[in-house]
Amino acid sequence: MDAPNSLGARYRARRWAWLKATFPLIGQMSVIDLGGTADAWLRAPVRPAHVHLVNLESPPAVQPEWMETDLADACELPDSILKGQYDLVISNSVLEHVGGHERRQRFADAVHRLADRHWIQTPYRYFPVEPHWLFPGFQFLPAAARAVVARHWPLVHTPPADRATALRAALGVELVSRTELAFYFPDSHIRAERMAGLVKSLIAVKA
Repeated sequence: MDAPNSLGARYRARRWAWLKATFPLIGQMSVIDLGGTADAWLRAPVRPAHVHLVNLESPPAVQPEWMETDLADACELPDSILKGQYDLVISNSVLEHVGGHERRQRFADAVHRLADRHWIQTPYRYFPVEPHWLFPGFQFLPAAARAVVARHWPLVHTPPADRATALRAALGVELVSRTELAFYFPDSHIRAERMAGLVKSLIAVKA
């Protein structure tokens, strides 16, 4: 899924093209990316004037001058970030990881506070193949069964070492529906990304 010529890479390239078409002046914008990584932006065909990355991972030792990184929780952003001046908020495949309705709401509240425009992408709950484990119907299985799949399914990127770690990983992903995404972003257009005619992921867009 992560290889340069993989199906996942092709979908990411199409998503970048959609982003650029939606925000044609992005090259002049100050962007804050909640959950984004430096590597993703360094490979991207789009380069804003400034990108502020917020992630729970430690920032890279070296990064270009147009990029800055903060170690922070997107659901509990410090005032130093919330008071920043941004033109656009971007987040890709993060909302499903933040942990429950209350934290998803806090994530959305932060997005609304940070900028007037946003692009929030998340995998769709009802796509038949769960994207993190590439297992059909994974999201609908009981937690114990999800832990077994997470440990033993051969397509898992990095199999957990034990059952407790597998269960923690499985419980850490909660895919959302169109109704839920529209609830968190009521003023947004909900765009569907499709695969084989089926909705694969959703993007809440406010331009």
